[in-house]
Amino acid sequence: MTVGIVVVSHSSKIAEGAVELAAQMAPDVELVAAGGTDDDRIGTSLEKVLAAVEQSLVDSGGDGVVVLTDLGSAVMTAESAVEFASAPEAVRLADAPLVEGLVAAAVAAQGGAGVEDVLKAAEAVTFSGSSVAAPQAADAGAAEPDASGTFTLINPLGMHARPAAKIAGGLSGMDVDVTVNGVDGMSIMALMALAAGQGSELHVEARGKDAERAVDYVRKLVEEGFGEL
Repeated sequence: MTVGIVVVSHSSKIAEGAVELAAQMAPDVELVAAGGTDDDRIGTSLEKVLAAVEQSLVDSGGDGVVVLTDLGSAVMTAESAVEFASAPEAVRLADAPLVEGLVAAAVAAQGGAGVEDVLKAAEAVTFSGSSVAAPQAADAGAAEPDASGTFTLINPLGMHARPAAKIAGGLSGMDVDVTVNGVDGMSIMALMALAAGQGSELHVEARGKDAERAVDYVRKLVEEGFGEL
């Protein structure tokens, strides 16, 4: 079993599309879409969201559920569904952007992370205003990393969405700060913005308790071609 994930949107098409996207990167994770009203109009339905949460609680086998929402009333509907759920203590509501947060959460769940770490993975995706926060270069005055490594991308498409999600999702469950070529290693969008193609080098620096583990994690992903070879 893995942590279950519920996607709540005002649009059934958005919820279903987001689930379809995340499923490509996390095929073993139970993802449930709860979008639109009961008669398939734009809006949210407490009954539909509650049913999705209950289904996910069953499918996760006690591992817990993380709920992601899009806008305004979707959050309130999700909060009400959690209150009425049969096991509200097992459900977490993420404060995260829907698509990027969902992908990060799904990848973390695919890797076997627990419900708190899946929640953390979703919420690690940051925005500034209405735009994705720009990648930040590493502080030149920062302390020397506890572990580091440089690895060459061998997968044909380089650093596209799936590799970025695998790196960010896996690292988010560790006690570590990581930069990849100077950007936040836990930010899917920052990693994608590197536009690193096949043959490019990724320089990884990690600081913290899980530094060695984090660098080794990225090394294995790169050497395995992110499962795309």
